[in-house]
Amino acid sequence: MAPAPNTAGSSRDERLYLAELAGEAERYEDVVAQIKDIITHFNAQLTVDERNLLSVAYKNMANNLRNSWRIVDTLEQLQRARSGTSTGLRHLELIQKQRERVEGELTTLCKDIASLLDRKLLPAAKQGEEYVFYSKMKGDYYRYLAEFSQKKDRSRFADLSLNAYKMAYKHALTNLEPMHPTRLGLALNFSVFYHDVRKSPERACHLAKSAFDDAVLTLNSPESGGMQNLRDSLMILQLLRDDLILWSAEMQDPAEV
Repeated sequence: MAPAPNTAGSSRDERLYLAELAGEAERYEDVVAQIKDIITHFNAQLTVDERNLLSVAYKNMANNLRNSWRIVDTLEQLQRARSGTSTGLRHLELIQKQRERVEGELTTLCKDIASLLDRKLLPAAKQGEEYVFYSKMKGDYYRYLAEFSQKKDRSRFADLSLNAYKMAYKHALTNLEPMHPTRLGLALNFSVFYHDVRKSPERACHLAKSAFDDAVLTLNSPESGGMQNLRDSLMILQLLRDDLILWSAEMQDPAEV
């Protein structure tokens, strides 16, 4: 992780401004460095803006690496099928080394945010939306680790992800309205965990449908939040609906999966 620019003596607002500038420039390592600087020099009780900047920065960095991993993994499978020559075997070896390099970078990134969450952010989080948000993040990054890790580590990371998601969902059901975007986003990602990591479309569909139905029942409730929350929630509802359609089709005709 790149060190933060020298901001000795800067106020919290100035550090936040620098993080926002870095975000606009898509320099996500600088965003993380500035927010970590805020945590170190002030406290781990982040504002919503600080928290969102941190989340978006890690998400973009992780998504770039996850996309790279998928591409290299696909190329490795293709090369494996035509590696009968010495040149083919050498190319396969080079691809494997590149995959391992990407895996190493992604592992470091995911463990970095998981550590920050455990050591700083979750202990300082208020009960309710903030705690759910961070617990969901923890589940997400352990899920990413479980997606590409070798067999000996996959089960451990999957269990850590499951425990984080369960904790987040327990708090969400108690503290957040069914239409709250954080609760819906958690349901979406938790259901993806069951589908992609646990290979259980039945559980994935059950969780997604329960969250979808509960939210729809309260769609016109005055507690559904402001317009931005409503737009976010409706977008997540659409994603839940799309996944339900796809996964239901898988269960009806598993031979086509």
